Amino acid sequence: MWSTRQRCCVVKRISKKRAGHKVSLRTMSNPFVQIVEPLDAKEPLKKFFNLSKLEDVRYARLPFSIRVLLEAAIRNCDEFLVKKQDVENILNWKVMQHKNVEVPFKPARVILQDFTGVPAVVDFAAMRDAVKKLGGDPEKINPICPADLVIDHSIQVDFNRRSDSLQKNQDLEFERNKERFEFLKWGSQAFKNMRIIPPGSGIIHQVNLEYLARVVMDQDGYYYPDSVVGTDSHTTMVDGLGVLGWGVGGIEAEAVMLGQPISMVLPEVVGYKLLGNPQPLVTSTDIVLTITKHLRQVGVVGKFVEFFGPGVAQLSIADRATIANMCPEYGATAAYFPVDDISIGYLVQTGRDKEKVLCTKKYLEAVGMLRDFKNSSQDPDFTQVVELDLHTVVPCCSGPKRPQDKVAVSDMKKDFETCLGAKQGFKGFQIAPDRHNSVIKFNFEGCDFELAHGSVVIAAITSCTNTSNPSVMLGAGLLAKKAVEAGLTVKPYIKTSLSPGSGVVTYYLRESGVMSYLSQLGFDVVGYGCMTCIGNSGPLPDSVVEAITQGDLVAVGVLSGNRNFEGRVHPNTRANYLASPPLVIAYAIAGTVRIDFEKEPLGISASGKKIFLKDIWPTRNEIQAVERQYVIPGMFKEVYQKIETVNEAWNALDAPSDKLYTWNPKSTYIKSPPFFDGLTLALQTPKTIEDAYVLLNFGDSVTTDHISPAGNIARNSPAARYLTSRGLTPREFNSYGSRRGNDAVMARGTFANIRLVNKFIDKQGPQTIHFPSGETLDVFDAAERYKQAGHPLIVLAGKEYGAGSSRDWAAKGPFLLGVKAVLAESYERIHRSNLVGMGVIPLQYLPGEDARTLGLTGRERYTIIIPENLKPQMNIQIKLDTGKTFHAIMRFDTDVELTYFHNGGILNYMIRKMAS
Repeated sequence: MWSTRQRCCVVKRISKKRAGHKVSLRTMSNPFVQIVEPLDAKEPLKKFFNLSKLEDVRYARLPFSIRVLLEAAIRNCDEFLVKKQDVENILNWKVMQHKNVEVPFKPARVILQDFTGVPAVVDFAAMRDAVKKLGGDPEKINPICPADLVIDHSIQVDFNRRSDSLQKNQDLEFERNKERFEFLKWGSQAFKNMRIIPPGSGIIHQVNLEYLARVVMDQDGYYYPDSVVGTDSHTTMVDGLGVLGWGVGGIEAEAVMLGQPISMVLPEVVGYKLLGNPQPLVTSTDIVLTITKHLRQVGVVGKFVEFFGPGVAQLSIADRATIANMCPEYGATAAYFPVDDISIGYLVQTGRDKEKVLCTKKYLEAVGMLRDFKNSSQDPDFTQVVELDLHTVVPCCSGPKRPQDKVAVSDMKKDFETCLGAKQGFKGFQIAPDRHNSVIKFNFEGCDFELAHGSVVIAAITSCTNTSNPSVMLGAGLLAKKAVEAGLTVKPYIKTSLSPGSGVVTYYLRESGVMSYLSQLGFDVVGYGCMTCIGNSGPLPDSVVEAITQGDLVAVGVLSGNRNFEGRVHPNTRANYLASPPLVIAYAIAGTVRIDFEKEPLGISASGKKIFLKDIWPTRNEIQAVERQYVIPGMFKEVYQKIETVNEAWNALDAPSDKLYTWNPKSTYIKSPPFFDGLTLALQTPKTIEDAYVLLNFGDSVTTDHISPAGNIARNSPAARYLTSRGLTPREFNSYGSRRGNDAVMARGTFANIRLVNKFIDKQGPQTIHFPSGETLDVFDAAERYKQAGHPLIVLAGKEYGAGSSRDWAAKGPFLLGVKAVLAESYERIHRSNLVGMGVIPLQYLPGEDARTLGLTGRERYTIIIPENLKPQMNIQIKLDTGKTFHAIMRFDTDVELTYFHNGGILNYMIRKMAS
C-alpha cells in the first residue's frame, strides 16, 4: 500500500499531465476504478462510477436509499476510511441489515442553521487555537466537505399586525445579533468551503429544497448523488426531492466538515406504500400528521423509511417534502422519496439550469436511481412494508403537547375538553371540573374581551413544513379572501403572524392577489425564518398574559409547524396544536379550539347569515388553478440570484480578516469554550465513575427543549443573573438560541425549561435537590455545588430521552455541568450521538428493566464500572451505595464511537489528528 506521501506525489505528477483536471486521490487507490466512465462521450473528463457495471444482481433489489449509501462507499473506497468490505456489506444489505453492522458514509455536503451554526464556527475557531497550542498548523482546521450556513433562527415576532412588521423585526434582529452576525461573516471569510446565506433569506430547509439542493452533484470531475447531513433534525425535508439527508448533532457535523465519514449502523428500510388519491378537502399537512401517528405506532426509530407505490405519483414535490420534513416526529433517520420525473420537473419549475437538469436525469438513468412509482417491477426489497390509502386521510391537527398525537378536526372540541380534566400528561392538564368553563374578562386597547380554557392567543403560519408548499399557502390565502368577503374577522388580541420560508412565497401570494386578504386578518409577513415554530414567538400582550395567569387558563397556540412540545412555542400557551395554514386561520377566526366546525359557525355575516368553515374552504381545483398560473420558474430565479447580496444590513457588517479569531472578553455572545482546556496529545485512560450523585430524575419523552431551551431567558434564571452581572438589562437578554456561542450562558441555561418535570420536585420547574445539603436549588447552582466538592453527576431518564431538535448544547450543557453519564430506557438517535461526541456515556437499561423494576429512587450514589477493554454495546456493571448491583448497556454503538470516547469526544479526536 502506498504511503500518503507517495500518493500525493503521484497525484501531483498526474495533475501536471492532465491540463489542470483534478484527479481524485480516492480514484487513484480505489479498487472500483474499473467501473469509472464518462457520462457523455463528448465530455471525457466528466465521469461517474457506473454502478450498473457491478454486474451484481443484488444491486437491483436494493432500496433506492441504500443505493445512495452504496455509491458513496464505492466512490470513497480507499481501504482506509472506507474499505471494500464496507461496500460488500452495503451491497449485501438484505442479509446484513439484521447484523448490526457498521458502515461509513461520506455525505456530499453539510448544511447548518445559525443556532447550531454559531457554536460550530465557535468550535472551529477554538479548535484552530488548540491545534496551534499543540504545535500544529491551525489552518488545517478548515471545512473539506462543502458547507452552507443559513441564518434563519434569530428573528422573533416582536411586531405583528402592522404593515411595517417585517422591517421592524429585521431591524431588531440585527440590533440583538450584530455581534453574532459579524462573527459568522468572519467565519465565511476565514474558512474555505463555507457559504453563508444572510438573514432575511428564508428558512434553511426551504432554501435547501428550492435552491441549494443539486440532486446530482457535479464536483471535481465526477457526477454522484447529492446527499446532505445538517445540524437541524428537519434536514430530512430534502429527502422529498430525492436527496438523501438527515439531521446530525453539531459535533458530528463538524467532523464531517473536516473530512470524516459518518459511522452508522446499516439501517433497516421500511417501505411505506401509498395508494389512492387524497379527498378534495385534505391537505398535505393532514397527510403528514396521519403518517406521523401511523409510523410512531409501527416503530421506525433508527430506520430509513422509503416511500413507494402509485399514490406517490399523486403527490407534488412540495407534498413529499412536507411528509419528509416531519421524519424526526415519527422517529426515523430518513424519509426518502426516490427521484422520479416529478422531481426532475420540480428542478425546472424552481429555475435550475436546464443543461444541469438534463445531466441529472441522464446520470440517474445510467445508475438505476430514477424511479417510476407506477411501475411495480421497480419495487425493491424492504425490511417491512406498511401501507396507507390516501383516500382514508381526514382533516386533522396534532396536540396538545406532541406532534404524534393526531386529532381529527371533527373531534377537536371533544378531545380538548377531555384533555382539560385528564391527569397531567401528554393528553391531560388536570383542571378541576368546576373550573372547565372559567371565563376571565380583560381589556385590550380600550375594548373588553374574554378568555377561557381553549382560547387561541397565538395563530402562526410558520415553519418550512408548510410554507414551502404552495398548495397549502395559496389555500390559506384563498380562505382568507373568502373570509374577508364574508365579513369575518380575527380578534385583535390574538397574536397572528405569517413567516414564509422564502421570498418566493411572498412573491406568489402577492401576485395571486391574496396577500392583502391575509393582512386584513392580521397575517402580515413578520419575517423570513423559523420564528414561532422554534419558540421565537415574541411577547404576548400584557393584559392577555395577566388574564391567562389570573385564571390559570390553558390558552392555545395554533401553528403550521412541526413541533409543539410543552414550553416550546410560548410559556403561556400550555396547549399547542399543529395544523395546516388554512386551519390556522380558521381557528384564529373562531378564537377557540372548543368549536365543532361542522355544527358551529365561524361567525355571522352582515346580512345575518351563519358562515361555516365549509363555506369558505377552497376546493383543490381552485388552489391548483392559481398555483399553475402564479408559481413559475421566473419567481425562483429572481429571488435566488440575489440571495447572498440582497440584505444591505448584512453587506454593511464589518468582520475581521484574521485566520485566528480574536476573542473579546467583554462579549456575552461569543466566547472561547473550555472544551479543549488542558488538552494534550496523549490519551487519558477512561476511569470508573465513582459515587456519582443523580442531578435529575426524569420520566419519558424529555426533549432537547427541556434540556437546552431555545426561547426566552427567564428573568429569575441563573443565565439572567449572569447577564445582569455583565451589565445587561432584561430587554437585552435575547434568547438562549441566540447565545449558543457563549458557554457561560448555555451552561446556566441547561435544564432551564420552566416546564421541566423532575421527580425530585413536586412541581414543574428548572430545579433539583442538592442531596448533600438537602436544599432545593436551580439546576445550574446545584451542579456548581457538586462540581466544587468534586462529585461526579449522572442523569436518570425514561424512554425517548433527547427527542426533538438536534441541539448539540443538549449534550455540551450537561457536560459542562459535570454530568458523566445518562441512564435511560431509550434515546433519540441524534441526541445519543451528541452525548457520545461530548464524551458523556449513554447508558441504557437492559430489556425489561427500568428505574421502577430496579427500585431506583435517584437518591442513591452510583459507581459505574468502566472496564479496560471496551466493546460496542457491551454490558457494564453499576454499583449503588445501598449495596445493590445491576447491569446496563453502554450505548457506544460502533468502534469509531469508542475511539471518540477514548479521546474525550469527537472534537478532541479531530484536534489530536490535525495537530499530529
